[in-house]
Amino acid sequence: MVERINPQFLKLNKLRTIQVNLGDMCNQSCEHCHVQAGPAGRKVMSRLVMSKIIDFLGRRRGLIVDITGGCPELNPDFKFFLDNTCEPASALMVRTNLTVLLEPGMDWVPGWYSEHRVILIASLPCYTGENVDRQRGRGVFKKSIAALKMLNELGYGVDDRLELNLVYNPGADFLPGLQDQLQADYRKELSENYGVRFNGLFTITNAPIGRFRQFLEANGKLEQYLQLLTENFNPDAAENIMCRNLVSVDYAGLLYNCDFNQALGLPIIDTAGNSVTIEQLEDVLSDGLEIITGEHCFCCTAGAGSSCTGSLVKIENTYT
Repeated sequence: MVERINPQFLKLNKLRTIQVNLGDMCNQSCEHCHVQAGPAGRKVMSRLVMSKIIDFLGRRRGLIVDITGGCPELNPDFKFFLDNTCEPASALMVRTNLTVLLEPGMDWVPGWYSEHRVILIASLPCYTGENVDRQRGRGVFKKSIAALKMLNELGYGVDDRLELNLVYNPGADFLPGLQDQLQADYRKELSENYGVRFNGLFTITNAPIGRFRQFLEANGKLEQYLQLLTENFNPDAAENIMCRNLVSVDYAGLLYNCDFNQALGLPIIDTAGNSVTIEQLEDVLSDGLEIITGEHCFCCTAGAGSSCTGSLVKIENTYT
């Protein structure tokens, strides 16, 4: 479908962001998690692989570095990676689940973030405790609010130099509402009820993979959800899909077009059909990089579109 609109949409346009998945270890086991992260996660990036990424960043200075997981803070070499990427990166982003900041041994993390002006992208799938706890586990909402208040005290969401964005994702098999409207609702509810402030809200459509796919299959809703995504295909969103400007790196150093492809085991391949690693990234960039697609890609092009930084286009109506 995308290829019929413009074949260039299925090629890397210009590399702006390198997204690094530090592993699938997490202190939560969210029901919508597409990488199926949890406390039993064992796919943890080593310092050796981190060093290879750091070397690449030293040669290609000025890229955005987007750090994710699992829960990236739980990687034992997390500080090593931060210390060595903050200087060559044009911006350093960390995707945090908030509650990890309250875990033992994590007391240094918020201060490091604020000192180095790390952009924080914090998961909070709803502004009500009932919905958050249903998705993420009992007591998660209360801990998340405590972490947000701690970040506010450091200046996050208050000082313009310390950016704090929240992430909303639907609680079931429907598309997000309008990002601007949801942001206004979040701002009102969190401010009035908890005194919490933040900069922006990102709406992200649930991808039909991982635990969310298992949920859909268990409830006989997989085909219905896939149909919802395809019926709401938006060509304007297709032009802005994140894989046109981003490359994702997994814990072993393999490269992917995005985190979803990484979760599905669909790596970038070279002209000989071999999987590409971080050491070879410069070579494949010079050769031109094709984007590997599948049915899950419709989650990024449905409605207002979806990316790691929220919706992709403005629309006037919601999709459910």
